[in-house]
Amino acid sequence: MMNRRTILAGSIAAAGTLSLPARAETRSKAVPARNVVLVHGLFADGSCWSDVIGRLQMSGLTVTAVQNPLTTLEEAADSVRRVLARTEGPTVLAGHSFAGTIISEVGDAENVSALVYIAARAPDAGEDFAALGKKFAVAPATAGILFDGDEGRLSEEAFLRDFAGDIAPARARILCAAQQPFRKALTQARTTKAAWHMKPTYYAVSDDDRTIDRDLQRFLAKRMDAHVVSLGASHLSLISHAPEVAALIELAARGS
Repeated sequence: MMNRRTILAGSIAAAGTLSLPARAETRSKAVPARNVVLVHGLFADGSCWSDVIGRLQMSGLTVTAVQNPLTTLEEAADSVRRVLARTEGPTVLAGHSFAGTIISEVGDAENVSALVYIAARAPDAGEDFAALGKKFAVAPATAGILFDGDEGRLSEEAFLRDFAGDIAPARARILCAAQQPFRKALTQARTTKAAWHMKPTYYAVSDDDRTIDRDLQRFLAKRMDAHVVSLGASHLSLISHAPEVAALIELAARGS
């Protein structure tokens, strides 16, 4: 159930060594929105949102899935800014996985009404996210990343086991075949902004995640003071739990 400001059960790893910074900025008030912009992360492309898109469209929302180039943070951020620039009116901006970094960077746009993080990174401005991640358990998927020079991808074994663990293997193999490679520079960049200080935020934690540690997700959600839902899902909750993910985005669109 999605109760307002749900507090997740369970402890946050390393809670005793991690401080939650006070919010200096004034967060804008939630307002209704008719638009949704979706951003994908690593090992995927825009089609990973398909199951969510259909549900949002049936609710009367106008939806755009950004094709993130996964090259540099600047280029990825610009791909989202271009979509936001041509979208009129209040817009919910949602990001999955690494795309949480991107929406944190660009989500201060005037027409962004709320931010939705789906099992996503959420760095603070200038934060070394890799160093933060080391304070939590190492996600098993990390060992399955393969590099061809500067270009990275996830092995099929790791994709099926650690990325899409609750998706039928036949479909997971199709998703794996369509994954978009990423450049090392993308994951090494630091954000210049943290829009979650300024906008209403929502977070869907994947409790069975083997790509981003679930306790790290919980820490990020608590740090943002986000409205939180907990899903018994793999990292690809936007596919295996599409109804719940769509419902969270719809909640953000209602300004609730």
